[in-house]
Amino acid sequence: MYKITAGIDGMMCNMCEAHVNDAVRNSFKVKKVNSSHTDNETVIIAKDDIPRDELEKVIGATGYKMTSYTSEPYEKKGLFGR
Repeated sequence: MYKITAGIDGMMCNMCEAHVNDAVRNSFKVKKVNSSHTDNETVIIAKDDIPRDELEKVIGATGYKMTSYTSEPYEKKGLFGR
């Protein structure tokens, strides 16, 4: 599992967040995706890592600009994380 955090420039409202989330869901196999226009970022939890250039292309096609990218191993924590 991977946690990918992408900085996104241009999101102004909840509909912008939904637009980015739908684009990511339709382009990659993800477990979870959550965007925030106030934090200017999208956080993706996916089984496989998503290459930066592919994610940047999908985000760019929505009309927004990806400003940063980090990918790190993700391990679910908590009572049901095992």
